[in-house]
Amino acid sequence: MKIGIVGAGWAGLAAAVEAMALGADVTLFEATRAPGGRARALPAHRPDGVPLRLDNGQHILIGAYRETLGLMQRLGVAPEQSLLGTPLSLPYPDGSGLQTPAWAARWPAPLDAVAAILTARGWRGSERLALVRASLAWQRSGFVCAPALTVGELCRALPGRVMDELIEPLCVSALNLPATQASAQVFLTVMRDALFGQGFGRWSASALLLPREDLGALLPDAACRRLGARVRLGTRVAMLTEQGPGWTLAGDGWSENFDRVIWATAASPAASAIGATTEANPSDAARRDWAAQTRQLDFTAITTVYAWAPGVRLSAPMVALRSGPGAPAQFAFDRGQLRPNDASAQGVLAFVISASEGERDELQQRVLAQAAQQLGLRNLQAIQTVVEKRATFACTPALQRPAIAIAPGLLAAGDYVDGPYPATIEGAVRSGLAAARLACAA
Repeated sequence: MKIGIVGAGWAGLAAAVEAMALGADVTLFEATRAPGGRARALPAHRPDGVPLRLDNGQHILIGAYRETLGLMQRLGVAPEQSLLGTPLSLPYPDGSGLQTPAWAARWPAPLDAVAAILTARGWRGSERLALVRASLAWQRSGFVCAPALTVGELCRALPGRVMDELIEPLCVSALNLPATQASAQVFLTVMRDALFGQGFGRWSASALLLPREDLGALLPDAACRRLGARVRLGTRVAMLTEQGPGWTLAGDGWSENFDRVIWATAASPAASAIGATTEANPSDAARRDWAAQTRQLDFTAITTVYAWAPGVRLSAPMVALRSGPGAPAQFAFDRGQLRPNDASAQGVLAFVISASEGERDELQQRVLAQAAQQLGLRNLQAIQTVVEKRATFACTPALQRPAIAIAPGLLAAGDYVDGPYPATIEGAVRSGLAAARLACAA
C-alpha cells in the first residue's frame, strides 16, 4: 500500500514510522526544512555571542506518555538518557509546594502522588486531606464527569491554596487554559493517567520528564533517519485531489498518486486543504463538515522567554512561579541543570507562559521583572522570546473535535483530532499511530 503523509510534526512522523513498520510504502512531505512542527529545535545565540540550540517552546513529558516514550525507544533514542525524570514535584522558590519525598519516589502510583500531597510544604492538614478525598472521588467515578463542566466547577470544593498551587498550574500547563475555562473531562483523563496509570520503565506515571536535549534530538531527527529518503523536506503540498480509489498530492511541478493519504499538518491548513477538495465534489457533506468543524476550533498561545546570566542556577531544574497581573510565567526551567555537559546552556533559563496574552516585547519585560522579584535575578539578559500564537486548541467543555477518518482513504493526524488528550506531544503521537494503523488496516 502506498501512503502519502503531509506534515512532519510529531503526529506525521509517528504516522510515517508506524505505517512503514506495518509494511506500507511511505512518503512524508514537509513544507519547511526542519521536522518537528511546534516541538522542534531552533538555533540562537547568547548575549555574549555563544551559539546554542533552544526549542520553539519548553515542553514537559510525564511517565504516563507511554506511546511517545515507546516510539522514542523504537527509534533508538533512550528515554532514560534523553530525559531527566523526577518524581512529581512542583516546588516554589521558597521551598513550598508539592514535592514527592525521596522515601516515596519509587512507590507505585498512586501512592507516590498521595505521599507528595500529604507532605506538601506550606499546606494545612485539612488542605491535604481535601485533595486526597477529591482524587479518590474522581477515581470512584471512573474519572468521568458531565461534559459541560469546567475544571473550576469540578474543583469548586477544594481549598484556595490547593487550587492556586496545584490545580491551576496543572490545568494551565496540560490544557493551556485557566481552570475557569478548561474541560473538566479532559483534565480528569490526564489526572487518571498521571495519578493512577502505568508508567514507563522505571518511571512512575506521574514522574515529570524534562528534556536533556533539544526537542529535535528527542524524536524528529531519529524518525527522519529511520525514514531516510522517504522524507521530502522543503516540499510543499499545494493540492489534494481525489483520484479514483486513491488520492493525488501535487506541488510545484510535481504530482504523485497514493492509495491512502494522512493529512498531518496543523488544523488551519488541514481545514483549507480538505475544504478545497469539496469544490470538485460539492455533494461530499462529510468532508465539508470536517473542514467546517476544524475551522471552528479556537486556539491559545504559549510564550517561552529565554534569558541568560553568567553563573545563574535555580534551586531545581524546574520551579513553579506565582503568576498573576504583571507576573505572567507559571514555570521556570534551568537548562544548565538539564544539560550539565553543555557549556552553552549554562546560565540559560526558560520561562513558560501558558495561555499567554499580549505582545512579545511586553511579555518579555514582564517576565524579566518577575524573575527579579520572585527569584532575585536582576542581571538576566533576554536571549529570545518565542510566541506560538496557535500553540494549542482551546480545550473547552463539551468540545467536538474533528475525526481521524475524513473520507475513504483520507485521514487526519494531529493533536487537535478527536481523542482523550489535550494538545500535547502524547496526543499528537497517539493520533499519528492511530491514523497509520487505520490506513493500513483499511
